[in-house]
Amino acid sequence: MKYFRLISSSLKRRKLRTLLTLLSILVAFLLYGFLCTFKYAMTGQINLAHADRLIAASKVAMVMPLPVNYLQQIENVPGVAAAVHETWFGGIYQDPKNFLGTFPVEPEAFLAMYPENLLPADQKKKWLETRNGAVVGRASADRFGWKIGDHVPLTSPIWGSPAKQAAWDFEIVGIYDGAEKGTDTSGFFFRYDYFDEGRQNNKGQVGWYIIRVKDPNQADTVAKAVDNLFANSPYETKTETEGSMMRGFAQQIGDIGTILIFILGAVFFTILLVAGNTMMQSVRERTTELGVLKALGFRNEMVLGLVLAESCLITALGGFAGLALAWAVTLHGSPVPDFLPMFYFPKADIFVGVGLVFALGLAAGLLPAIQAMRLPVAVALRRIA
Repeated sequence: MKYFRLISSSLKRRKLRTLLTLLSILVAFLLYGFLCTFKYAMTGQINLAHADRLIAASKVAMVMPLPVNYLQQIENVPGVAAAVHETWFGGIYQDPKNFLGTFPVEPEAFLAMYPENLLPADQKKKWLETRNGAVVGRASADRFGWKIGDHVPLTSPIWGSPAKQAAWDFEIVGIYDGAEKGTDTSGFFFRYDYFDEGRQNNKGQVGWYIIRVKDPNQADTVAKAVDNLFANSPYETKTETEGSMMRGFAQQIGDIGTILIFILGAVFFTILLVAGNTMMQSVRERTTELGVLKALGFRNEMVLGLVLAESCLITALGGFAGLALAWAVTLHGSPVPDFLPMFYFPKADIFVGVGLVFALGLAAGLLPAIQAMRLPVAVALRRIA
């Protein structure tokens, strides 16, 4: 850039002030990156939810069990293509902090219901042949260093241990990957028949049902039909789309989007004042220099552009550094993979962040740039004398 040296030299005039401003902007965009990552971690599953999948759980509470014989009745409901049940196991590996999402399922029906979970054919075959076999997601396998063939002991505060055993013994027979970025690969799934045989209570009961409908446009109709089927029974159900259920979980801690907007609004308003004050001081200190530039033939529009470019440069240096640091930190994965398995900085939010960098630069430098543009040459040069 022709005038880059002139612009950069202005930033070097007060190095400490420039450094502190850069750090303030860096922290603001680092916070932006973390908040966007957290928002996606809390709501990303909603975006990946399949419109043709329903969740049927107890009407009383999600934790209340349902009879396993509901499965056949649900499959006979008009509009239902397939159904499978899941149950929350709550497995702990070696230490209470090593908690992971663990579910007993029917292997074939489960894999058919979730095609986004990619499991090689030979590993699927092995799972069907191994009674205590389990498949684990890539994220959890990497977290604990598990590999195929390992025997993993898990305990459950909910279900206790099988009779005459200190823990549930599972053999890792498969490791599944996600079909697309963002797919949850933190799960641990094992066979329901092994679980039902080993547990000491609530035999013949499951946690909830996942239902695939033939036509997503008829999802609400099918959901009502399922609930009507079990109305006035000891185990009434509440059926909703997968996305609606996940949205409900996210909203239990509040409207994430609104919270994010308020926090970021406060942060960026503060940084706007900091950056704007820096530019105002810079322009005041260079009044004579600006007068000299105008005397040498620099037009008002060029002076305006120089000040705006300086403002955008300082926000770009701090902003891009903050965005890059946030992206680099999220590359290491979730600090709590069991609760926030989807933990990365979405590309769309990165692009929005880049736009905010330049918007902040223009907003912070606009008023000082206009003052510099309107500065009369005679007034500016008077200070030389």
